[in-house]
Amino acid sequence: MRIYEELFIVRPDATEEEIEPFIEQVKAIITSAGGTVDKTEKWGIRKLAYRVAKRDEGYYVLLQVTSDPDAVKEMERRLRVSDLVLKFITVRIDEKLKKIEKRRKEREKRAKRRPAPMAASPARPAAAPAPAAPAAPGEPIAAEPAEREG
Repeated sequence: MRIYEELFIVRPDATEEEIEPFIEQVKAIITSAGGTVDKTEKWGIRKLAYRVAKRDEGYYVLLQVTSDPDAVKEMERRLRVSDLVLKFITVRIDEKLKKIEKRRKEREKRAKRRPAPMAASPARPAAAPAPAAPAAPGEPIAAEPAEREG
């Protein structure tokens, strides 16, 4: 079983009564082959990046499915022959999810090896005042007050 994302664009003039049964039909293809539909997102009508079949807009639908490759091939075949669908793309994402999980574990391992951050240093004891900055050239030197003798 592999995880796929299927994004397809339906004609913008298709009604909700046409789109819903089509989405259910695509889901049925996956479930009948023993797969599962993990997520269904209807993005609605959006502007296309370029004209497709003389249209500037399309109704976007995203499905995330866990299935065998054969079921995905059948789903793609149905999308290809459907009059409703303008474009579709299938992306296998389980490899990416594995890489992301591996990177997260490596980061956690490095974080455990890293020493704990040091606590704030205690307040410094009062020290002698810092010496005055040297005078600029041509400026008189300020004398420090002399101690009074008693």
